[in-house]
Amino acid sequence: MNITRINTYEDHRFSQEALNQHGCYLADGDAPIEIKIISQSEAIIIGDETYFDDVIDEFRFNAEHITKFYDESGKIVKKFKDLELFKLDIDKIQPIQFFVDKDKLKAVRSFVTREEDVIIPVAIHDGTYASLDGHTRLYLAYILGFKQVYAYFSEDFDGFDYFFDEARKRNIYAAKDLILLEHEEYVEKWDKFCDEYYMNRDE
Repeated sequence: MNITRINTYEDHRFSQEALNQHGCYLADGDAPIEIKIISQSEAIIIGDETYFDDVIDEFRFNAEHITKFYDESGKIVKKFKDLELFKLDIDKIQPIQFFVDKDKLKAVRSFVTREEDVIIPVAIHDGTYASLDGHTRLYLAYILGFKQVYAYFSEDFDGFDYFFDEARKRNIYAAKDLILLEHEEYVEKWDKFCDEYYMNRDE
């Protein structure tokens, strides 16, 4: 089964709310499935239930804190063990990304309005909390003046140490240091950087 995540913010097959949350998927090429987060641990999944299990697994790769999924009628579809969330001072979280996409920031603004809306997966490296994902939310939290955000421990990934060190080489030590770019420049600088790193590792 092929599950493809939709990474744009315009697609008539999905609701704008789900697009903004990056919760839209195509299963087997043409079956639209969308997931909308409704709390710190819950979400609604809509579409062909044949694909629910696979789409939920794909979705939780980036959102492990969502542990309860309901269908449109409110019936529980799938449930996982709850994760322990804890609060962290925003200035104590080391980003492993360098840039923020202005288009994504605009989308995230549509659903992040309070500290409880910002939940970041972290790992401890060199005695420091490092964000594994959610850098746009982290940057928006800084813009909105949040002093703390929520976090949970997750496993780091292949190349984590490299990105951690590279961020520090570029004087990226906290959310306030991330650099906001237009979408095209973000793709050129960040996506290209990631692609070249993993391409060179595979050679």
